[in-house]
Amino acid sequence: MMPSRTLPSSIRKLDPGAFALVMATGIVSIDAGQHGMPVLARALFVLNAVAFVLLLALNALRLVHARREVLDDFTNPARGAGFLTFVAASGVLASQCVLVVPLPHWAVALTVLGAVGWGCLSYLLLLAVITGQRKPGFRCSINGGWLVAVVSTQALAVAITLLVAHDHATPALGWLFAALCLYLVGAALYLILITLIFYRLLFLPLPASGFTPPYWINMGALAITTLAGSLLVLHAPAQPSLGALVPFVKGFTLFFWASATWWIPLLAILELWRHGMRHVRLRYAVDDWDIVFPLGMYTVGTNALAQALDLDLLQPVSDLGVYISLLAWLLVAAGALRHWRRALVRG
Repeated sequence: MMPSRTLPSSIRKLDPGAFALVMATGIVSIDAGQHGMPVLARALFVLNAVAFVLLLALNALRLVHARREVLDDFTNPARGAGFLTFVAASGVLASQCVLVVPLPHWAVALTVLGAVGWGCLSYLLLLAVITGQRKPGFRCSINGGWLVAVVSTQALAVAITLLVAHDHATPALGWLFAALCLYLVGAALYLILITLIFYRLLFLPLPASGFTPPYWINMGALAITTLAGSLLVLHAPAQPSLGALVPFVKGFTLFFWASATWWIPLLAILELWRHGMRHVRLRYAVDDWDIVFPLGMYTVGTNALAQALDLDLLQPVSDLGVYISLLAWLLVAAGALRHWRRALVRG
């Protein structure tokens, strides 16, 4: 067994939110596939599958050989929610196994893995935060990263609905009901958490360095809620027991899409303030993927909403968004490669 002191520092200090790379790459892959770029979509799927397995291995090593660091992260209110990126990544990769490549058994396995992770991690994280006696205070605890709780919940709702839609999950009624419940739980979590995050942004000092990429999940959580709701609108009418709820889901989903759209200019302005006015250096960090994922998810969610509401006027938004999300992915990937190369040179 490898002693903890010999474990490379990069693994020992691995960010709990490292699976955001898989989330971002997966949604850009789906985005590309929906916009006539199947070769790129499949290439990104292969890359994503490799990244997912690699991150699983690295996290397993960290759990076995650096338990203290894992526990410290898990009980830290500012970092603990990052562990839920594993759940969200499982759901996004499962969706790729339905939409990008025909691998239904993988999709089912990944959805089950994500569901088990969601059931364990979400409650254990809440237990750790609630019962912890050393709390750093509201200002240091709350950030956009908490909204990964919403993203992970909705990622499972999306994966389950897609499995039902492609006849990979039966009975359809039971699974769609589960997806609907997850959609509503995710919506409730968003409304709770965004109130706290908005209070932190408005009424407590926020240095430029404190406006970190996870705040983009303010929009990304809404975007994936839009996708989850739109898929339910498209596929729930086939089940008469759920059909009566479709008008409610339509209105609620449009509410979330409109709110996501509202966030985009504000987040862009704050990025300009951070880097343009306060001159915070552009330097790669793992949470940069938290910008790519919301951009890609907004595009995919808008595309699904256009179909669910039969609103062709939304389609140009999606058609433009795919190129923005691809550009963002390329920029962050270039930064990541440069960062990893320097890390290897330093040994």
